[in-house]
Amino acid sequence: MSDIKELEQQIIALREEVEALKANAPKDQLSMVVMSGDLDKLLAAFIIATGSAAMYDRVVMFFTFWAIPALKDPKKKVPKDIISKAFEIMLPQNTKGLKLSNMNMAGVGPVLIKSLMKKHNVKSLGDFIKLAGEMGVEIYVCQMSMDLLGYKWEEMIDYPNVKSAGVGKFVAEAGQSKASLFI
Repeated sequence: MSDIKELEQQIIALREEVEALKANAPKDQLSMVVMSGDLDKLLAAFIIATGSAAMYDRVVMFFTFWAIPALKDPKKKVPKDIISKAFEIMLPQNTKGLKLSNMNMAGVGPVLIKSLMKKHNVKSLGDFIKLAGEMGVEIYVCQMSMDLLGYKWEEMIDYPNVKSAGVGKFVAEAGQSKASLFI
């Protein structure tokens, strides 16, 4: 009789362990930090995001620092203080003014790569961003970076799944993901 009680206790303990493992198992999602503001790296980030949206239940991108200008809408203008205006001058205004990480060639590189993309029917960065939104890719924008660089939510693109977040949100998402990337 005590053998049966002992076996029941072991079964209960095993069930508890299985439930704990399930609760801590990675979720079917990809988390990605996007820090680079270079055209080629942003293209790679959105190509990976849209491709992954077909594989994973959820894709989360965390935009910080130099990647944030890619999310700006060129038609939306907001008043800025002097420091924010300085960043406006130094950083790209949106996806149109991005440079290449390699072979920028004084601005000729982006023109060449965009020409090749068009020739080979590759979507533009703007098209990939739109597609990502349609596919449910979530974008979190680092609020600290926005504050430091003087960005306002009123000047960002209209994107269906964009939210403000801090690094803790990304760390929590990445900790639950099957895969995490840094671009």
